[in-house]
Amino acid sequence: MEKQMICIMCPMGCSLTIKKEGEEIVVTGNGCNRGVIFAKEELSCPKRIVTTSVKTKCGPKACKTTIPIPKNLVFQCVQEIDKLRLDDAKFGQVVIRNVLGTGADVVITANE
Repeated sequence: MEKQMICIMCPMGCSLTIKKEGEEIVVTGNGCNRGVIFAKEELSCPKRIVTTSVKTKCGPKACKTTIPIPKNLVFQCVQEIDKLRLDDAKFGQVVIRNVLGTGADVVITANE
């Protein structure tokens, strides 16, 4: 098995090659160790930061998860955020704690 992917852990965007040699996963093309970690996680349990908006009486406010969550839970996470109707929200405010049991909080990321 050989896969190609672009690392998204930093602005470098290294072109990674991932090969399975026996039980070992070998990553090449990475400029730093974060690329190895990213590639191995992407193959076993991909995760993403969720960035969206939450509805308030003053209009939508940008929000995101504090840490990446499993990719297969992203849609459910957005659905949970969409259920919220807040009077107002301030930068840094936690609007959902431990969303879907992932350990990630959903926080407001903008004042406007």
